[in-house]
Amino acid sequence: MFIIMMLCLLQAPVKNYNFQVMTSRGCCKVERKPLLSYSATCKAAFANGPKATRPLATTAFLFAEFSLFFTYIGVCCIFTVLIADSIKQLFDRYVTTTNISVEYYCLFILVPLSLMVQIRHLKWLAPFSLLANILLIATFAICLYYIFRDELNFSDKKPVGDPARFPAYLSTVIFAMEGIGVVMPVENMMKNPKNFTKILTIAMATILILYSALGLFGYFRYGDVLRGSITLNLPIDDWPAICAKSFIALSIFLTYPLHFFVVLDIFTRHVEPQIQKKYRSISQVVVRIACVWVCGGIGIALPMLEQIINFVGALFYSILGLIIPGVVETVFRWDNLGKYNWILWKNILIVLFGMCCLLSGCAVTIMDIIDKLHNKTE
Repeated sequence: MFIIMMLCLLQAPVKNYNFQVMTSRGCCKVERKPLLSYSATCKAAFANGPKATRPLATTAFLFAEFSLFFTYIGVCCIFTVLIADSIKQLFDRYVTTTNISVEYYCLFILVPLSLMVQIRHLKWLAPFSLLANILLIATFAICLYYIFRDELNFSDKKPVGDPARFPAYLSTVIFAMEGIGVVMPVENMMKNPKNFTKILTIAMATILILYSALGLFGYFRYGDVLRGSITLNLPIDDWPAICAKSFIALSIFLTYPLHFFVVLDIFTRHVEPQIQKKYRSISQVVVRIACVWVCGGIGIALPMLEQIINFVGALFYSILGLIIPGVVETVFRWDNLGKYNWILWKNILIVLFGMCCLLSGCAVTIMDIIDKLHNKTE
């Protein structure tokens, strides 16, 4: 059973590609359109599928839009808490006169974030993204330095963790491995889209190696006290560690507008046409600020980095990365499911796995949140 679950998990990025690119290409041909978004692909697949699914096309579109919107609201909440946690560690150590909770740091960073998201064109964000990637590579190198600086001790490490925590682990992995909102935009903007398969394979292999190495060796070094971001486990008195904590906060800050772009794109397509042209510019400013403060408000209410990551991964990424792709591909290819209907059986397995991740991950995470809130009030 464990092997089947892991195979499904490793299949997630490939399944996401098959849905977002291959299925989208098929829908583009049927609809005679050059490009289709994630949600539009869902609508086109249902509209051109079996007769029983055609009335559900609009519902599928709205469900996908809803899931995308709240997924990236959740991602922005995670970024807010991670930046605040990193800044708090630095201030607690070097500004001894201050001893305020992480909730206040979430509040403080809302002003610079509100200014950052006013950048409206993706091309203007490219330099920030490049700098953020450089900072992330430097942070990764510093983390490896601290992991291997001293001899690793394996005697106090458990070879197998608590099975009850396995859903939380799956939720975190799904969150880390999925890039739902950027797969099709990247493929659509490529000069040679046919090369996307090779690029995706290389990218996913690199991410898998980096995440696995940092997660495995990070556990060997820090054990069960490993935080949601390994930089939070680094010592606070060494300059390399200080740089790593600063780099991760700055890199997340610089990439915040990229993830926020998905939220604004959905708003622009659905709400902006209803607004008079002379008010559209100011409405963009107001909505951008409001969304940032909503994300900050959620972070202030639940400043629990690990739990928010698990919840977003379990709920939304299971839906967007496993359940929706399996259902939509099956609907679109209903008349050609392959020999012995192998596509149908494969997608049933993946959808069931996604449901298991969703239900078990959400249940475990909600119990964790309740326990933390209960302990906090005692």
